[in-house]
Amino acid sequence: MKMQKLTFPNRDGISLSARLERPDDEDVAAWAIFAHCFTCNKNLKAIRAISQALGRYRIGVLSFDFTGLGESEGDFADTNFSSNVSDLVDAAEWMAKNYGAPALLVGHSLGGAAVLKAAVQLDSVKAVATVGAPADADHIQQHFQDQVSEIETEGEAQVQIEGRPFKIKQQFIEDIRSQSVEDCVREMRKALLVLHSPTDNTVGIDNATRIFVAARHPKSFVGLDGAGHLLGNRADADFVGEMIGSWSRRYLKLDAAESGKSADSSKDYPGQVTTYTGSDSFTTNVRAGNHRLIADEPASVGGDDRGPTPYDYLLAALGACTSMTIQMYAGRKKWPLKGASVSLSHDKIHAEDCEDCETRVGKIDEIKRELRLEGDLNQQQREKLLEIADKCPVHRTLHSEIKVRTQLIE
Repeated sequence: MKMQKLTFPNRDGISLSARLERPDDEDVAAWAIFAHCFTCNKNLKAIRAISQALGRYRIGVLSFDFTGLGESEGDFADTNFSSNVSDLVDAAEWMAKNYGAPALLVGHSLGGAAVLKAAVQLDSVKAVATVGAPADADHIQQHFQDQVSEIETEGEAQVQIEGRPFKIKQQFIEDIRSQSVEDCVREMRKALLVLHSPTDNTVGIDNATRIFVAARHPKSFVGLDGAGHLLGNRADADFVGEMIGSWSRRYLKLDAAESGKSADSSKDYPGQVTTYTGSDSFTTNVRAGNHRLIADEPASVGGDDRGPTPYDYLLAALGACTSMTIQMYAGRKKWPLKGASVSLSHDKIHAEDCEDCETRVGKIDEIKRELRLEGDLNQQQREKLLEIADKCPVHRTLHSEIKVRTQLIE
């Protein structure tokens, strides 16, 4: 994903800090807005992981800090749930003018409740996904329940939330008590995905039940077994992102968008492969013609193991080419080959240990290839197909002289 830091004004002229993430080739099929949890900010690691997962579905994501939080301007003490919702609506309107109207809203915890209410006001939104969202806005009183009486008596109080001080005013209490999230869900009429952990100790699973029951179809539920409320485990955040991306394809019509883009891109870039690796990991997005893939390195060498390694792809190219070539030859001969599977491995060996190698010093690359043929083939046919394996185009390329010419593009 390519990341861009920016700011935009809300309706009160307050500058809100945001981060815009989009697919590496900037080929965005749909835009989404992510709303963070109560007193959190856009830099929560789970938000980045979910945004990256959505990027693989060509969904660009805007995440931002609500007024008075993170790097945004304003005084948190003057905000409330309603102001969070209005910030979301302002973000959507700003996106529509500058990039594209959001079709997907994703909200975590209280941000989930906020997107449910904001979605009612946004015609462009086709789908909404909530993660660990409360069914009542006043659920967040649990963070400062012991000081509610003081707030009501004195008009405000300094409270501690996750070890950080925040000033909560009486208007905040009155606002959250006046909100009905379930009424918004009934009115929303958008596709809804509810994701919630049954072991969430911050926002209980009963909240997900209430939201799901109140919602109209189409609606879906995914249980996040074992996940914490803040999705601190990267694997949980990745799973959430993949689920939202896969589920939203139908409602955002990503398949249709992909089809339209693919037709154009295949004409503009025939046979072209493009890769992009960001600065924060080895995870690499690969675009091969009309297809998108992921390459990575295993955790043992500092990667996130989110995709095959570059050498895995090299072996896959040779294996696929081998089995295709064998199948094509057998088909022309009308031989009874039902299937061909190829298993490959790559290693570095000492040249002196290779009896049939021209190189005698240092190490060389060795690829081992095992071929399995299915079908009622006689021995002569099997031996011929083994010979044909060495004639596949990728095999020949690997054994021929190769020139890789690299140039720097500004």
